[in-house]
Amino acid sequence: MAAPGENLRINPDRLWDSLMQMAKIGPGIAGGNNRQTLTDEDAEGRRLFQTWCEEAGLSMGVDQMGTMFARREGTDPDAAPVYVGSHLDTQPTGGKYDGVLGVLGGLEIIRTLNDLGIRTKHPIVVTNWTNEEGTRFAPAMLASGVFAGMHEQDWAYDRKDAKGKRFGDELERIGWKGEEEVGARKMHAFFELHIEQGPILEDEDIDIGVVTHGQGLWWLQVTLTGKDAHTGSTPMPKRRNAGLGMARVTELVHEIAMDYQPDAVGAVGHVEVYPNSRNVIPGKVVFTIDIRSPHQNVLDEMRARIEHGIATICEALDIGFEVEPVGHFDPVTFDEGCVAAVRNAAERLGYSHIDIVSGAGHDACWINRVAPTAMVMCPCVDGLSHNEAEEITKDWARAGCDVLFHAVVETAGIVE
Repeated sequence: MAAPGENLRINPDRLWDSLMQMAKIGPGIAGGNNRQTLTDEDAEGRRLFQTWCEEAGLSMGVDQMGTMFARREGTDPDAAPVYVGSHLDTQPTGGKYDGVLGVLGGLEIIRTLNDLGIRTKHPIVVTNWTNEEGTRFAPAMLASGVFAGMHEQDWAYDRKDAKGKRFGDELERIGWKGEEEVGARKMHAFFELHIEQGPILEDEDIDIGVVTHGQGLWWLQVTLTGKDAHTGSTPMPKRRNAGLGMARVTELVHEIAMDYQPDAVGAVGHVEVYPNSRNVIPGKVVFTIDIRSPHQNVLDEMRARIEHGIATICEALDIGFEVEPVGHFDPVTFDEGCVAAVRNAAERLGYSHIDIVSGAGHDACWINRVAPTAMVMCPCVDGLSHNEAEEITKDWARAGCDVLFHAVVETAGIVE
């Protein structure tokens, strides 16, 4: 299949300007963004993206999970499209690039093809997946999970945020519930550009991460139930301290993750303490455990050890416990052909590159189950992400999008 020449590059200034324009919608309080899924800010970001897509001559489709599909036609009406994209929603204290670079990088591919008058055999579709972050409605990668058949659509609609608002209701409220059946689209391939969200590429002064695998993940929601009591007048031996239980579980998770280095991570994240008063021993604590590994056996062993350890800790402290899985995906091996397209593009363009494992979950992890898939990663400053201080350089964005352009267009096939 024909590949574009080394002289074909994206317009880095236009890509960067688009990133900065999108960052004006849902600004954070410290230089980043708060554009959580299905908020008014999310709706505004979607409208801007739609406007840009229409200006680039793309037709827009929206499915019943609100995922946006902007299509550039190919010369073969029967050829399955090559999809490219990521997500526009952010964490409550998110950065300007996580997800957004992948969506607007996909749009930049289309703009560059238009500039150069290049046609492709396969259509190319730029995608904005709904609720990748999972910060407002758990779990993460919700829409791509429904698309790939991992979640039932009605179940997804029933997900509730901290205020009890349903995903389905909020999707309708912001006006982005489409009519298209979720998962009905056929894909020739899918590519996703993303910042690394880790320090490896920057530390090693590498331009491009060629993502070969994605870590598997378990999110475990743990509820510990003890007894509220006065911190001053309750004797130490009579306390049923749910907060102490959480502290010991937190240490347990860290110790277990360290046992499987360098191929595992684990931490306690979201925490809710009740009644959360300075002079009341916590009678109830709800928190989440996040464990990840690229190896299935390691992931399974970690979960089993953590659940056994929780039971042991709670028995010693005379507190009750419940462990509920609230998020999961198995380790991912990305398609060899798509990975090779990314690697070959980096080599052809003269960018330094290494194979890398994604430490975070991405929509590509679900889509890999239904279509050949690969990811491109670029560095981020200090490996920092899910933080308003998240930062990349224009050169990093350019390199990542150049590689994405070549991999996507090679796969879509240039028509001479």
